[in-house]
Amino acid sequence: MVRKVALLIALIFVFSLTLYITLAGSAKETIPAGEATCYQCHEVIKSLKVGNKHAPLPCSTCHTKLNDHLKDPEKTPVTNRELTLCGKCHASQYETFMSVNFKSKAKVEKATTTSRSPTFDKLMTPHGFTKEHDEPRSHGFMLIDHFIVDRAYGGRYQLKNWKEISEPGKLWDVLIDTGKDLPQTAKAANTVCLQCKTTDAVLKWPYMGDANPATDLKRAGNLAAIEMAKKYLQNPMGCIHCHDPHAAKARVVRDALIEAVVDRGEGTYPYDKEKGKKTTMTKIEFERDGKPFRAIAILNKADSNMLCAQCHVEYNCNPGFDPKTGAAIGMEDRRTNYFPWVNVLDIQKKYEEIGFKDFKHAVTGAALTKLQHPETETFWKSRHERAGVECKDCHMPKAKDKKGRTFTFHGQRSARYMLKDTCVRCHSYWNQEMAEYQVDAIQNYIRGKMRKAEYWIGQLIETYTRAKDLGISEEVLKEARPFHDKAHILWEWWTAENSDGFHNPQLARESLAQSINASQEGIKLLEKAIEEKRAK
Repeated sequence: MVRKVALLIALIFVFSLTLYITLAGSAKETIPAGEATCYQCHEVIKSLKVGNKHAPLPCSTCHTKLNDHLKDPEKTPVTNRELTLCGKCHASQYETFMSVNFKSKAKVEKATTTSRSPTFDKLMTPHGFTKEHDEPRSHGFMLIDHFIVDRAYGGRYQLKNWKEISEPGKLWDVLIDTGKDLPQTAKAANTVCLQCKTTDAVLKWPYMGDANPATDLKRAGNLAAIEMAKKYLQNPMGCIHCHDPHAAKARVVRDALIEAVVDRGEGTYPYDKEKGKKTTMTKIEFERDGKPFRAIAILNKADSNMLCAQCHVEYNCNPGFDPKTGAAIGMEDRRTNYFPWVNVLDIQKKYEEIGFKDFKHAVTGAALTKLQHPETETFWKSRHERAGVECKDCHMPKAKDKKGRTFTFHGQRSARYMLKDTCVRCHSYWNQEMAEYQVDAIQNYIRGKMRKAEYWIGQLIETYTRAKDLGISEEVLKEARPFHDKAHILWEWWTAENSDGFHNPQLARESLAQSINASQEGIKLLEKAIEEKRAK
């Protein structure tokens, strides 16, 4: 009995000591004079936080080593950017964000005979995307998938084990750096690419990636991206990409979008100025050493179209060349971090205006563009967008948690996997099978047009080869290249866009028809020259 009492007393003592140490540690992080102490220097943060939902939260919620910073401002506080921190209060959002949709398969190559773009490699050679071009997975995988794709880092990053392919989240928990390049790979990734894949470096990335003495990060190539990952990266895009942690309001951190909407004055909806007046961005700059360093933009109201537009757009994030002069454009040029912010019918003109092309086709020598993932620009002026539908309505719908409370599902999936909560919610006269039938009909139709556009570009390339082999003059071959450029950009937009035309089937059909026309006009030009050559 005495032993039991002694043991109980010992346990109480250990518990009390542990509690005391914990509380003492917390007390050390408490700001002596409250928030006002921080606000004396951080006026911008004060303007964001005071009066908003997160106002009651002390700075120590997300920042540590505050006392050291107060004693010596040169000692920077440590900011906790772990997604689990937000997940403490927003558990359902965090859990669904990190959930795995096992029906959406991994490593689905777009350039196969049964996939989206069966002749992609022929049409895109010698671009790095021909090494591997996969269908996307959810945001929890975005940083991991970026590092293991064969076109990005020469194949040096590999999963520790293939079983890790279903593990979202932290980069270095599932990857190893072999330090070895693999055959049939490319090294196309750079530091600008990473601005959409993670928010871990958001406090260190200077606006537009311009070189700045206050940071070691800037627009730079493959080796710089590797160093950036080693030093700073671990998590995929985080909550703070779209939600300002101080204001608890919708925000944008992607600098090239801010540059397009605010700096260039294009607005949030460039094809609907009235709608753009209702959804606005306010650019907020943060300084280092008394000079502008980085920027965010706060939306006047939540608009998931704008939040998703931080990444789901056509943007340039790589070196290229000026098609007029042939001069190389390196990462030091701001054109390597650029949002055109136009739709498919205007994209060729926009790149002509800024003087940028990505690569030359290996066969025709035509200056071509490599499109990214222009879902936002595709959605503009579609029937759904005109009806007020936003990205979240189809990809992040309202759901019920375990206690029956409504929250926004954060798993970012195709509506195809959530038909009851998406299509059927609005089209209540359909059941799920009927809704899927509608989706399939549109996508089947547009895939057919994509295949036809691919076929005719392939025919143009083959006709060019015949013409060149027959000795057709460079003058005629030069005339054919603009047809290739036009046909290419109006087709490849849809292999890069991830809805197979569903986001805007009318625009998809118009664009792909114009692509076919351009290919056929180019073929006609070359065939005429071939016929005349043979007649001599």
